[in-house]
Order: sequence, then structure tokens, then C-alpha cells
Amino acid sequence: MSALTVLEHPLAADRLTRLRDRTTGREEFARVIEQLGLVLAVEAGRRLKTMPVAVETPLETTTGDRVESKLCLVPILRAGLGLLRGFQAVYPEAAVGHLGLSRDEHTLEARIYLEKMPPDLSERHVMVLDPMLATGHSAVAALDRLKQAGARDLRLICCLAAPEGVRTQREAHPDVPLMVAALDRQLNTRGFILPGLGDAGDRQFGTV
Repeated sequence: MSALTVLEHPLAADRLTRLRDRTTGREEFARVIEQLGLVLAVEAGRRLKTMPVAVETPLETTTGDRVESKLCLVPILRAGLGLLRGFQAVYPEAAVGHLGLSRDEHTLEARIYLEKMPPDLSERHVMVLDPMLATGHSAVAALDRLKQAGARDLRLICCLAAPEGVRTQREAHPDVPLMVAALDRQLNTRGFILPGLGDAGDRQFGTV
């Protein structure tokens, strides 16, 4: 897989357009980001390892494939919780870690305030979920911490990314593949993605 994958899927494009719309209310926004998470989750599964297994159909014995990879989903709190619901629908067996980060509104730097991970992180394929890759500081802080905790097989999955954030993430963690539903134009002076969709956390949880 290439370092950056921009998802080209009509359902993803439709859901993303609904998320961008400023008239989309809180309940619909939360529902649609979950639906976009479903599409991203299925596409993210293309990299998973499988193993052949024998299976008895109602008519005969045949060979099929089962996913071999142990998974861990790590939403970046709080906005990543919206994507988590869609990913859990596709991967109900996955462990879930939580990583809370807050952003200093002046320096735009990220600070970790909560961390809870499964003990066998090094044995799992870790999918890091964050709707927005803006400056890239939160993503880099999250990937730094997950590697320190033992994660070796990581992927970052976002709804939207700005070129500045992609560049920051690639420079710090060139070994971590990135998948996004869209690559937007740029950041504004406040570190928000343009054209973007606003603050994904605020719009999901009604704290605008």
C-alpha cells in the first residue's frame, strides 16, 4: 500500500458532502460520520492478513479465508468516537484503546490527557481513527505514544486531511500508512482545514 491513500468511493463522497454542509444538524452529523466510518473500515480491511480454513457448507467441504490479524481500534478522543461506531460494526472482535488529546489553541500543539490500551498492543494491527488531519500535531503525538506502548503495525485513518498535516505526519512517521476520504486545500490561520467541515467533535456532540 502507498503511504497515502485517498479513498475514491461514491458512498464516501456522498457522506462527506453531507458532513461538510453547515445545515447538517448534530444527530444527522453523528449518523453520517458513522456511515462514513463503515466505508472507511471496509476499505481499511484490504491490508489485513488472512489464513485459509476448511469450512462445511450445507452441500460439501470447501476452503475459505479468515482474517488472521488481531485488531485494535484507537479513536482519538473525542472526535474519533464517531468513526469508532462504524469500525466496530465491521470489526466487532477488535479491542478498543482510547487516547485523549487536547490542542493548545495558541500553539496548536497536542497534549495527551488520557491513555488506555490493551496489554498486547505489539501483537495487533492498530487502526488509529481521527476525523481530521489538520496540522498533524495530534496524529504525530498519538503515533509517538502508540509506538512507545509497543505498537508495530499501525495505520492512520481520517475523513479529511490538509496537505500540511499529511506532510507533518509523513515526516514524523513515514512507516505508517494514511488513508483519507478526501485531501482538502489548506489550513487557515487558526489551523482549521479549508474547505473542511468545521470542528468534527463540536458538531457531533453539540458543543458548537
